[in-house]
Amino acid sequence: PIYVMRGDSEGGTLLLFGGTHANEIAGIMAATLLVERGAVSQGTVIVIPHANNSAAQANDGDRHPGTPDFIELTTSSGEARRFRYGSRRTAAADQKPDPEVFVHPLGGEIAGTEARNLNRNHPGKADGTLTEQISYALFQLAERESVDVVIDMHESSINSRLAYMLVCHPRAMEVGAMVTLDLEMEGIALKQEVSQEEFRGLSHREFGDHTDALAFLVETPNPGQEDAIERPDVVNDPEAPLSGRVHTHLRTVKAILDNYGFTVGPDGAIELGFPFSLDALKGSDLGTFLR
Repeated sequence: PIYVMRGDSEGGTLLLFGGTHANEIAGIMAATLLVERGAVSQGTVIVIPHANNSAAQANDGDRHPGTPDFIELTTSSGEARRFRYGSRRTAAADQKPDPEVFVHPLGGEIAGTEARNLNRNHPGKADGTLTEQISYALFQLAERESVDVVIDMHESSINSRLAYMLVCHPRAMEVGAMVTLDLEMEGIALKQEVSQEEFRGLSHREFGDHTDALAFLVETPNPGQEDAIERPDVVNDPEAPLSGRVHTHLRTVKAILDNYGFTVGPDGAIELGFPFSLDALKGSDLGTFLR
């Protein structure tokens, strides 16, 4: 499903997706919360909670065998809602066999299983593998809707250098620098990194190279990717609770849009808000914010 949220006044267009890696649950939940509770007053926000539906079908335990098949959250009305905790890659049954080595069309060779990794296959192919076709569809969407900003929400292991990282295409570095400064003043410390040209197939590189959009990728730390944690709690981990990770994603999205609007002027702005303070998410029961 693709959700299109349009404001009352014209402006820019954001393409936001979670679930590029379907085991990186904070991006999926941030996208879900935005669709259910967010409001767009200017411009257009296109949200895809599950960028790779095949990867969302089951958890193969590749990143950690102790992670769940589902997470369950309880809403304020007492309803229990289940969300699939998926896998990093397109399901093997949907795309096989893996090559011995995956060679990206724009250069670079990596492990054959990465042929099923959506964030190694951009900008995709219309007649390629399932993973390449998913990527191609995202790029077609960005082109047809004249997308101005692309944000891809991810998670890393807690001790990874990527934890709390904002990766920016070179054209997006100025906006990214303003974002990290704004968030630091609010107590959110994100490292900023420029996407490297030699790392082909990643969203923050290819959307910036092959569309007119400013491309960003946000990383939060997921205990479900940390080998040192034997039984990871991907929802209520005391160091990295899901509600806090969702808060970081949504605050970063809001900061990107605010600073993008500052650079392009009022006619091109994208205005997004919520009926509650995003800071209320920190340390909360995430389910109570869902519908």
